[in-house]
Amino acid sequence: MMRRLSLGARLALLFAACTASVSLGAGLLFSRASAQHFVELDQQLLSGRLSLMRSLLDGATSAQLLQTRLPAVLNELSHQSDLALRVRGGDGTLWFDSRTGLPDDPRRPGLATVHASDTDYRSLTTALADTPPGAPQLTLFLDITHHQHFLQGMQRLIWLTVGLSALATALLGAWAARRGLKPLRQMGKVAASVNARSLTTRLPVEQMPEELAELAGTVNAMLQRLDDAFQRLSAFSADIAHELRTPLSNLLTHTQVTLTRPRSLEEYREALHGNLEELQWMAQLVNDMLYLAKADHGLLMPNRQPLALEAEVDALLEYYAPLAEEAGVQLQREGTAGFEGDRHMLRRALSNLLDNALRFTPTGGEIRVTLGEGPSISVANTGPAIAPAQLERLFDRFYRADPARQEGSSEHAGLGLAITRSIVQAHGGRIRAQCSQGWTRFVIELA
Repeated sequence: MMRRLSLGARLALLFAACTASVSLGAGLLFSRASAQHFVELDQQLLSGRLSLMRSLLDGATSAQLLQTRLPAVLNELSHQSDLALRVRGGDGTLWFDSRTGLPDDPRRPGLATVHASDTDYRSLTTALADTPPGAPQLTLFLDITHHQHFLQGMQRLIWLTVGLSALATALLGAWAARRGLKPLRQMGKVAASVNARSLTTRLPVEQMPEELAELAGTVNAMLQRLDDAFQRLSAFSADIAHELRTPLSNLLTHTQVTLTRPRSLEEYREALHGNLEELQWMAQLVNDMLYLAKADHGLLMPNRQPLALEAEVDALLEYYAPLAEEAGVQLQREGTAGFEGDRHMLRRALSNLLDNALRFTPTGGEIRVTLGEGPSISVANTGPAIAPAQLERLFDRFYRADPARQEGSSEHAGLGLAITRSIVQAHGGRIRAQCSQGWTRFVIELA
């Protein structure tokens, strides 16, 4: 397969082709202008000599009369070696040639360029006298060989100039292109050096040309996104290992203790029940992580249907009412709203928020769900304030404002709010957390 030309080689060839075209066009234009200039000079010279010859041959209406005037004509021609004369009678009979080897007469009167015996001539053919019709015809021949040599030399010079210009421009173009493309090579080196340990490398945008500054900024933004994603992935992997290490250690220790000595059937059953609880918690954790992975890849596709959000909220409040009554917390719903969304996904998101609110609302507190236009859903609870820095991280996976581990539910591992955000985003909405005046609010704005 033929190797494709590099961008530098293409630019160099393009520069060379443009320079050659311009040089060739300028050379041909100059050559044509020079040739036309010589034609005009020759025409002026021949016109002047024509007037002189007409005066010398005045009245030579026959070959005999012509012989009487030839001495004066030959004397004049002897002073002009590049000029020759031919005279023909009105019937076309040749009367006189001042030089042998002259070319044939031009086909029509006027100025013409003819060639004979390796010599180029400019000829001017006209009648010897304006009247009467059928008068003898006079043709002047001017040797222009030196003109043609000059034009040929000029053409050779033009071709030489075109070739040298193209070669010089190609070399200079290659040098300029290589120097101009240095930032691209630098970008390539940076891209080639990027790995898991050097994602913090950035291109110097300030040193880039204006045309590449935007591209460099885009590459830097891409590297920043990769770095952020890698950091999140690393933190996610570490969090997964941390979350699974404790239940696995519990299972292993519990099983080892159980097997240290023979036990009764009831004791084995109790040990298996304990292991089952840990396994159920781990299974739920894995399912939630898979759910979040689907959300990250845009695979959560809501099955939209018209929903009365107040009815969905009331159903959830009724479900959590016994738990709230036991914890001494009051549940309240305000407002109404309609929305087309996935009932099961939205219930899961709201359930996570209510469960989170119940766990952090003190006895005698209140949980208030407010529906508004947009639509919007606000789940607010009274309780301890949350620092602004923590508010920004509440939706991160495995993050808990309360570092104390609470087992028994995958949401308590710090995935509940992350799942809620994924569900809201799958519906084209957004969620944010606020904390002020003793209230913590999670506000969902649906599109």
